[in-house]
Amino acid sequence: MTDKSISPEFTSLITEKIQSFCGRGFVFDAFENFIRTNSKGYFTVIGDAGMGKSTIAAKYVSENKAICYFNVLVDGRNRPELFLESICKQLIDRYQLANVEKADLSTLLVKATENLSNNEKLIIVLDALDEVDQEPGAENILYLPKTLPDNVYFFLTRRRYEPSKKRLYTEGVKQEELDLTDKKYDEENRNDIQKYIRFCLENDPEHKAGLQNWIKSQNITRDAFVQQLAEKSENNFMYLRYVLPTIAKGKYDDLNLNQLPEGLQNYYQTHWERMKMNDSSKQMKVMILFTLVEIGTPIPCNMIIDILNQDECDVQNILDEWIEYLRKQTIDEDTCYSIYHASFLDFLTAKREVKRTRKLFEDVNKRIANYLEQDEDENETN
Repeated sequence: MTDKSISPEFTSLITEKIQSFCGRGFVFDAFENFIRTNSKGYFTVIGDAGMGKSTIAAKYVSENKAICYFNVLVDGRNRPELFLESICKQLIDRYQLANVEKADLSTLLVKATENLSNNEKLIIVLDALDEVDQEPGAENILYLPKTLPDNVYFFLTRRRYEPSKKRLYTEGVKQEELDLTDKKYDEENRNDIQKYIRFCLENDPEHKAGLQNWIKSQNITRDAFVQQLAEKSENNFMYLRYVLPTIAKGKYDDLNLNQLPEGLQNYYQTHWERMKMNDSSKQMKVMILFTLVEIGTPIPCNMIIDILNQDECDVQNILDEWIEYLRKQTIDEDTCYSIYHASFLDFLTAKREVKRTRKLFEDVNKRIANYLEQDEDENETN
């Protein structure tokens, strides 16, 4: 009997993603139909940043205990060698494969299928192919096999990008794509977004009271709130992840429903302006965020302090102020920080091109370079 436990590497990420999961039945139905009608294949869910692709992947893994790998750009967990190491280990452990130390992924898949029971499928979930860091070349993304044995299926997610960047070439293997941005899914997306808003409004223990009080103060009905906020979200769950708690905490008490920002990028820009991040007095706040962008992997508060030569209390206060946009995790007993979502990373990275913030990016890079050089010198001395 195979061990169907989820890889410990991703259990906390999956738990976080599915806490308030709603809807998406049409996606899972499409994948189940793909499995029924094909002996093997690649099924890809495509969507814009914040549309819930990673949450869909996490929910499927949680429900089906599937083998999985989540590419996370902001954690530096997005390289082919890391993927292959993780997936191969999961296959070996789950299907108790012996004498396969030097076997490649294709070989392991063949050997694993030999251990499948009747009607059992081997399904591997891979999230965020668009975040993979891989050298250009003729190879498939993450070196995925061009051929697959029967009963092997890959459930993939990624953002939209040019066909030339797809890098998924197959021989005799069916590929199917479900694009969440396709207009034919507008109704399903809208229904799922409204389900999520209603869930937060009626069942979220942390935010429901604040949301209900705001609705009452605005003198609007719950239905009007759900419908209008769904429109403003542009079918983007990440937008709601930020906006709903912000409303509940009273930070939008000076705005009415019509004045709320529309879409995820507008939300980031509105928050940036409301935090007065363009004021010269806020430069250190901006530089701390830019440091997280430029380092690109989770780093402890002490490292930020050393790079920017700032007081520990001041840096920690700023990190706490922006914590809803950051991922906080413990690595080797250090509390480390990174950008929470790729969409916010995109927003901050775009600030490189804005005249008033370009110099701050340059300053941050110089400070990082000086820190790394000094750290290297100290290591050589020791």
